[in-house]
Amino acid sequence: MAFQWSRCASYLAAAVTAVSLAACGSSSVESQLSPSRVIAFGDGQSDIGQSGSRFTINGLTDVRANWTEEVASAYGRTITPQISGGTSYAWGNTRIVAKPDAAGDASTPTLSDQIDSFLSADAFGGNDLVLVSSGTSDIIVLAQQALNGEITQAEAIAQMRPISAELTGQVKRLRDSGAKYIVVIGAYNMGKSVWARSVEQVAFLEQMSIAFNEGFKISMEEITYQPNVLYVDFEQYINVVEYQPEYYALDNFSSPVCNSIAAGPGIGIGNGKVDSALCTTSTLVSTNYDRYGFADEVYLTPALHRQFGNWAASTIRDRW
Repeated sequence: MAFQWSRCASYLAAAVTAVSLAACGSSSVESQLSPSRVIAFGDGQSDIGQSGSRFTINGLTDVRANWTEEVASAYGRTITPQISGGTSYAWGNTRIVAKPDAAGDASTPTLSDQIDSFLSADAFGGNDLVLVSSGTSDIIVLAQQALNGEITQAEAIAQMRPISAELTGQVKRLRDSGAKYIVVIGAYNMGKSVWARSVEQVAFLEQMSIAFNEGFKISMEEITYQPNVLYVDFEQYINVVEYQPEYYALDNFSSPVCNSIAAGPGIGIGNGKVDSALCTTSTLVSTNYDRYGFADEVYLTPALHRQFGNWAASTIRDRW
């Protein structure tokens, strides 16, 4: 295939591979890419404060709390929010092109809006590394519609394919605008989330996530982007961590470490739910927060972000 996408044939093989990568810490391959800048677009998986807070534990100044920061650090670079003069445009709850966002806010810039904002004031350099996360908010919105009886679960799953094509369209924009090194992580398997278990919809949310990611990979294959685009398998990584969390020094993958309750819609899964955008070191259920996988019912802790970012950086180095 011109653009190689693959799902592991064996779940155990995937676990062994990811655990091996985690143990190694980084690739032994000498990277040819030395990014001038690391630029990020996306949703709450990549928001490092552009929306006003992070979708994880906030206020940890002595650690890299997001996977994009870990990737940047691997190349000796830093990344900060665009509102602070940096290059991270990622905004929590944002969708790919649709509005309102996962929490019902129509003012949140979509992924498309973020790219518009960058291109209106800047241009990609030949060695810029571009990181993209997307899918989580769109899955939340459609899943909530199904759970509320507005559409059927089958209809929600079917809509994932055209929504994933929207992501492909935005990646195409990046490439056509001069980005040479684009990394896309898609959505993790939200059937592994605390939310999926709390609403007893593990299979449904897993099917939603798979439909989105597979749709994106198929459409990317059809366009053939191999020289410029790398898919880093967020879905596979979280599957493996959930399967054997002890290899990642995690004791709790079933409940959130934050207890910061949003009175309103928060992260989009309903009123009165834990919202990691409100979470600080003062709103934790345990001081051992690095032993938890989830900050709230959907978004990850800094500890898991760092480990995924380390693995992502290793994967990027292997490619470029």
